[in-house]
Amino acid sequence: MRRNIKVKPGKTQSTMGFVTGLIFVGIGLFVVIPTFGPFGIFWTLIAVAITVTNGINAFGKKGVASHEIVMEDDGQPAGGQPSVEQRLEEARSLYDRGLITKEEYEAKRAEILKDL
Repeated sequence: MRRNIKVKPGKTQSTMGFVTGLIFVGIGLFVVIPTFGPFGIFWTLIAVAITVTNGINAFGKKGVASHEIVMEDDGQPAGGQPSVEQRLEEARSLYDRGLITKEEYEAKRAEILKDL
């Protein structure tokens, strides 16, 4: 099973994005729309969207996630390697179930500990 963790930017970053967005909205309204027409409207709408998103993150409690981290059910990042502890536990489990010999277990344990 996978867990998805959504991460939103910090308050400082969002506040700076909000202020910058306001500046770009102003530029869009007073310079870009009069000069470039339809492109200016597009520019200003994008600036408004950026400003609103950053405003929600800066001043709201919930916020809008900027990216997502996918975690495997064992607590490892997707595609991540198991920890030394997990590898040792797996080797011990194989030995306890009789799937590997004591010598194989000791060799694997030494190999895992060598990675520290």
